[in-house]
Amino acid sequence: MQKTASASRDQVQSVVRALALLNRLAEAEEAATLTELAQQVGLSPSTAHRLLATLEQERYVRFDAERRAWTIGVQAFVAGSAFVKSRNIVALARPRMRALMEASGETVNLAVEDRGEAIYLAQVECRQMMRAFARPGAHVPLHCSSVGKALLAAMPELQLTRILHRHGLPRLTVKTRSTPAALRADLAQARSHGYALDDEEHAVGLRCVASVVFDENAEAVAAVSISGPLARIPDERLPLLGDLVRRAAASMTADLGGRTPSRETRGALAPDE
Repeated sequence: MQKTASASRDQVQSVVRALALLNRLAEAEEAATLTELAQQVGLSPSTAHRLLATLEQERYVRFDAERRAWTIGVQAFVAGSAFVKSRNIVALARPRMRALMEASGETVNLAVEDRGEAIYLAQVECRQMMRAFARPGAHVPLHCSSVGKALLAAMPELQLTRILHRHGLPRLTVKTRSTPAALRADLAQARSHGYALDDEEHAVGLRCVASVVFDENAEAVAAVSISGPLARIPDERLPLLGDLVRRAAASMTADLGGRTPSRETRGALAPDE
């Protein structure tokens, strides 16, 4: 017997709702109660509980009976790790990231672009007491982060325009580039220097520099960054850190079997050959 269109729509809706619960748990800093989750995703407690129970059976979520709260499950990690494994970017990048942390003395991050945002895949923390922190899975806007600006600088013009139109340029600090002209000027400078700069544009007191990792088609697949407090990254230190991150990105590109775009065709951020 064929399923009716109504039944199919109900199934799709259930999947969307279950994913909303899963995403909310993934973003949560700690376990969340049924009531909290239901309110956050706009579901009734009974519907949320039914979906969570199904996800629990498949180990995507876990119920903590002692706290009467829900957390992300081991299967969610397995599924998420499949993306990293398929590209193997993190495994290839980690030795270079650690070496970059040692050379710079600052925290190093690896991020990719997804649906107009930068998603952090990995981080190697520095040894300083005061340091930047971005857990894997966290996402930041492209226009005001160094990894995001590096990725934007490497994009074809049409893709860049579509992202700016869809996401806009929300201001996070007084230094956030809030006009297309100001952002494009930064991207042009990033292409010229070989690295992009976040100068307190995402968070007050934080500076970051980033460069792009390219694949075998000379397309940007990730960005690597150095992040630290303004007190440790003054203006005179930026060229040195920029050169370090640019060279690290070039090494990761080579490790990945990638190639940088030619000067004639790239219109993008890439280390010199």
